[in-house]
Amino acid sequence: MLKESLVLEDGLGWVVRAVFENPGVTVAVGDDPSATVRYAVIPSLDRPRFLLPLASRRVTAASLLTYNALRPPKVRAGRAAVGVLARLGLLGITKAPVLSVHAPDLLSTFLAGQLGVDRLHAAIGIRPPDPHHKPTLQLFDDRGRPRGYAKIGWNDGTRAMVRAEAATLADLPEGGGFPPAPRLALHTRWHGREIAVIEPMPRTVRRIRRPDRPRLDAMLAVARRGGPATPPRPVTELLTTWRRRAAGADARIHAFIDALDTGQELEFGDWHGDWVPWNMARHRGRLLVWDWENRSAGVPVGFDLAHQAFQTALSTYGRPAAECAVAVDEALREHGPALGLDAAGQRFVADAYLVELWLRTYELSGGGAGWNPKLHPALLDVLATRLPR
Repeated sequence: MLKESLVLEDGLGWVVRAVFENPGVTVAVGDDPSATVRYAVIPSLDRPRFLLPLASRRVTAASLLTYNALRPPKVRAGRAAVGVLARLGLLGITKAPVLSVHAPDLLSTFLAGQLGVDRLHAAIGIRPPDPHHKPTLQLFDDRGRPRGYAKIGWNDGTRAMVRAEAATLADLPEGGGFPPAPRLALHTRWHGREIAVIEPMPRTVRRIRRPDRPRLDAMLAVARRGGPATPPRPVTELLTTWRRRAAGADARIHAFIDALDTGQELEFGDWHGDWVPWNMARHRGRLLVWDWENRSAGVPVGFDLAHQAFQTALSTYGRPAAECAVAVDEALREHGPALGLDAAGQRFVADAYLVELWLRTYELSGGGAGWNPKLHPALLDVLATRLPR
């Protein structure tokens, strides 16, 4: 059970429920030395960002300092300062509240057994409540060495996403310029949750420079699975697939799909599905890419470019959907020719990407994830200004 203080619709509340809520489990605010596990809530209960395991100085410090070079400078500096305090045993001066968990059965204990490790400790990021989000546990052993990332699918939509990523990681190609990715270490289930454990990244990874610049060669390698270009083909198969996925949806989306039935021919291939700067890093001169849960095949080459432009405008700069669509148009005009897209192809890919993004949002809503208010009905309104044309 959760103590009354944690039955909240906030970031801390939903993550705690998704990770810990099982029969016989008690979670409460307050430092209880007899608890099965204890976490410092960083920086506070009012603004929770991170659950920091208090297993030992070494584990606590590692949770803050490992992969810190991937974080923005301000975040990196803050974590480094708290990490030094943790290493010195002085974390108490931060006055961070403590979460105490009494549990006969912990996910970290189960995963340790599955992975053949004596013990694992989980550092847990806190994100705003969103039925699309999956809690992610960064796993450490007793020596503070990273042992992987555990992603938790906790509703129908996120369970499907975890299954999809596990299947994708088991089948990623190598070579041909295809960007390396941390591989799947374990796919399992636990108390109704779908769990994928992804191997740890190299400890020397660094943030990519110029994050807004598209990595076109890597995008093409993903689209072509490390192989050569393929001949253009009609878009009719894509439209047929969309019509099936849109069954029961708002009638407007069907009209937009019909408006794209123009006889266009394009190169088709795979896409990563969430190609954004915060899902990649550099290591030994190469691009490392993770979070493959949205990868799919049979889409026009250029979808990853469109996605990077849209999501950077949306998430980094907080722009509304209409302005994000303009960012997609601008990115395709500038970089589309390098992907083999002429002006007509650029416009088709832009409009098609917006349809695909709405369909993804629609499917997540049907999987128990609810509607993303940033994308619905805003995307339909944007498409109405662009299609039919």
